[in-house]
Amino acid sequence: MCQVDEEYNGQLEHVATPSVSKKCVKCKESTAVLIIRAVDAFCRCCFKEYFIHKFRAMLGKNRIIFPGEKVLLAVSGGPASSSMLSQVKEGLSRDAPKKLRFVPGIIHIDEGGASGQSMEDRRRAVAQVESVLRSSNYPYHIVYLEQALNLPSSVLEVGSSATEKLQTGPSYKAAVDQFIQTNQNLHPDLFLENAWSHLSSLSMQEVQNGLSNPITPENTQALQRLFASVRTLTAKEDLLQTLRQHLILHTARTEGYTKVMMGDSCSRLAIKLLSNISLGRGASLAMDTGFSDSRYGDVVIVRPMRDYSSKEIAYYNRMFDVPSVFIPGLDTKAQDKASIQRLTESFVNKLQTDFPATVSTIYRTSEKLHTACPPQNTNSPTFDKCLMCACSLDTNAEEFSAFKATLISEQLSQRRGPGPGLSLGTAGAPGPPPASFTGQGQCRSSDEGQRMPATLDLKSLLCYSCRLTIKDMTAVDILPQYILAEAERKKRRITQMKIVILGSLK
Repeated sequence: MCQVDEEYNGQLEHVATPSVSKKCVKCKESTAVLIIRAVDAFCRCCFKEYFIHKFRAMLGKNRIIFPGEKVLLAVSGGPASSSMLSQVKEGLSRDAPKKLRFVPGIIHIDEGGASGQSMEDRRRAVAQVESVLRSSNYPYHIVYLEQALNLPSSVLEVGSSATEKLQTGPSYKAAVDQFIQTNQNLHPDLFLENAWSHLSSLSMQEVQNGLSNPITPENTQALQRLFASVRTLTAKEDLLQTLRQHLILHTARTEGYTKVMMGDSCSRLAIKLLSNISLGRGASLAMDTGFSDSRYGDVVIVRPMRDYSSKEIAYYNRMFDVPSVFIPGLDTKAQDKASIQRLTESFVNKLQTDFPATVSTIYRTSEKLHTACPPQNTNSPTFDKCLMCACSLDTNAEEFSAFKATLISEQLSQRRGPGPGLSLGTAGAPGPPPASFTGQGQCRSSDEGQRMPATLDLKSLLCYSCRLTIKDMTAVDILPQYILAEAERKKRRITQMKIVILGSLK
């Protein structure tokens, strides 16, 4: 078992000889140490330059992040987000030939409460991630998923659009010139050091308070009840993604960040593209997989790692000692068919093994996607946006559309009564009395004392995919209070607008 060097040393050298004997495709002089694709063999120095240039070219080509802007880096501890943090450190270092000009901050969300980890394991994982974040010398915020239960309802409101600010404000070139003129008398690094100095002390105090006053057992139990009420792993992962986005958005707004960097790689976005189509999120694919996502208005999500494959990231992290932390999640050790997301990931990875162009082909397809409707004015009512994911509602069915046929079939099945697989109870336990829908859209239960108005209120405010997620829950009233409160507020405003419109028609 321990005789690898004795028995296979000659064979391993024979296998490695063809790749090592190749020359670097860039400098044509040094011997290649890795092969990304069939024709892309790089030496160590050229691969580092190639990796760094791709990151800066992605930011420079899109020109969304302005000089001096506060940017929040979402770091989960995985290889992609850790590599993104390394690229930001490289671009902001004193030795960088072309320095990045934004002010970074970091956020890490502890999601152990959703996957049922013990507090000891969660503290150990947070300590490992904190050691990585502390070495960056950037302000960082460690947030627990339980905090999503106490978010204000304002987190679901769409702020003033960043695109409108860009149209009314100065252009990117004018902002760069103004930035250079303002800081021409300062050392190039002083403006960043001044910005980090007061943020670091506040952020370190937040982390210390979070560790000395951990989340209460009541909040953890409430979070576990929320995820236990979801029947399928597919819906659990979708709900987790929604809560994660709300936490990041709330932190960015409260701390004054206008951009959020996500570490989604090319491989991850290819999987996300196919899984989102299966989940019914085809209308929002352009925002879910594109470089920028401006659905929240005042906070724009950017994905600078979307040109990197998971293979490139793994090579870079290994060669240049980029630390990462493995944290188990909801789908850890799950079977391939446990969820739609897990099945799609297994399908794409296996296909990529036999056909290396699979991921790049899917990724290039996502680059051609655009939203069907132009961005709307933020002064208009936000009733046409989903309550949970803030994407445009895709449930306004046309008369002869496939979605209209789906709604009709659902109404017919509900009038006949739910079948054995539609019970709202947990597996092995009898569910509550079946509910039926009247022609006026009101919910009526066979038990007169039980009503489900919250289901109907949410259904009219959700996109098709979020409807499926809520449909997989055994109880809707267990959702976080800020979601239910915002639903009630929107319902009241819709009712008031209908009254005003009817009054004007008389």
